[in-house]
Amino acid sequence: MQDRRIEPIVEELRDGRLDRVGVTMLLVRDDLVDPELPGNKARKLKYNLVEAREQGFGTLLTFGGAYSNHLRAVAAAGRRHGFRTIGIVRGEEHLPLNPSLAYAADQGMILSYLDRDTYRRKHTDAVLAELKPTWGDCYVIPEGGSNALAVRGCAELPGAIDAEYDLLCCPVGTGGTLAGIAGGLTGDRRALGIAVLKGARFLVDEVTELQRQAFGAPTANWRIELDHHFGGYAKRTPQLDAFVADFHRRHGLALDPVYTGKLLAALFDLAEQGVFLRGTRLAAVITGSAPAPVA
Repeated sequence: MQDRRIEPIVEELRDGRLDRVGVTMLLVRDDLVDPELPGNKARKLKYNLVEAREQGFGTLLTFGGAYSNHLRAVAAAGRRHGFRTIGIVRGEEHLPLNPSLAYAADQGMILSYLDRDTYRRKHTDAVLAELKPTWGDCYVIPEGGSNALAVRGCAELPGAIDAEYDLLCCPVGTGGTLAGIAGGLTGDRRALGIAVLKGARFLVDEVTELQRQAFGAPTANWRIELDHHFGGYAKRTPQLDAFVADFHRRHGLALDPVYTGKLLAALFDLAEQGVFLRGTRLAAVITGSAPAPVA
């Protein structure tokens, strides 16, 4: 697990809208590295799986919402590497299971549910102590997978991009990917995160703390753009849907509207506003794709 190098496919994006403002863009296709553990999921889990094995744990326990890609990834990783997996889901059980939870269950993950009030306190010692009599000793991975070990895994991404760029950009949900890629940058390169949830100013503190845990101190080479959330986490607007559909028509890539759709919509908007200097070379991390939108 630890020695596996995760190599993304890098594609140049040609688009007249970027040409007009003198900006170039690379798509870092982390969504293609592994069909079961796409992109930042593989990077976030890489060193957590090593740590779980070294500490002698046979069970992984983690948290997520009903449509969590993180739960899917942990379930797949557990099956692949011989771990029992427990998924603690926010809210009540609804049958039949939706496709995300059904996939996790098919991979062998045991699903359990926490009411929303308790779920908000899921990482407190009190709630974890309540879970232990039921599930025993488990290696606990936080919701979204973001911890210091996840940050270390994501820090390997910049060095795996075999192309020239100035600004490495990614969507931000929990902050682990941004914390990592910023920590892995060298020279004058910088990182830009696009927050996918509303009221996300707290993410600045989250990324800072994750970098402190992973590297000993935060870096000063990143920032988070807060104004392209399109209404909040997993929220969509006609403007966002139109951008995602148009992008698919132009480039044949179906963007995930929760993360990568907002990332690319933000970057195109910022470019057209003149935020990026002419000659800037952007690299956009595609952490996941989606089924093609209906025309």
